[in-house]
Amino acid sequence: MHHDPTRPDTPHRKLRSVARLLAAAGLAADAYFHAHLADRYDAVSAPLSQGTLFRVEAAVAALAALLVLLWRRPLADAFAWTVAAGGLAALLLYRYVHVGELGPLPNMYEPAWFTDKNLVVIAQMLALVAATLLLTRRRPA
Repeated sequence: MHHDPTRPDTPHRKLRSVARLLAAAGLAADAYFHAHLADRYDAVSAPLSQGTLFRVEAAVAALAALLVLLWRRPLADAFAWTVAAGGLAALLLYRYVHVGELGPLPNMYEPAWFTDKNLVVIAQMLALVAATLLLTRRRPA
């Protein structure tokens, strides 16, 4: 029997569908937590406040979640990967390194773990792994 990778019921398509849903779920959770926490960080500011940056992260993560679900193109998957990786990198950097103010960015050093931060890390890691699968498991030619 000939294997047709374009059939909707193939294992390859199922894996990609699950990865797409997990990436979107992780990005949606990332968006929710950043929007939820933003007002707590408005006082941390230089020209830009950390609360504003959290709102931008929330908007970009929400857009990435929608694109990865609805557009289903490599560019959308790459955007989702970049948002998840960038958010996770920034969170870990400011958790472990006292960077200080950088240009318009405030000093966002926060050397503590708490429930919402842990959940954001989990969400971003989930989105990152799922988006990596989407980028590396392209449809066979």
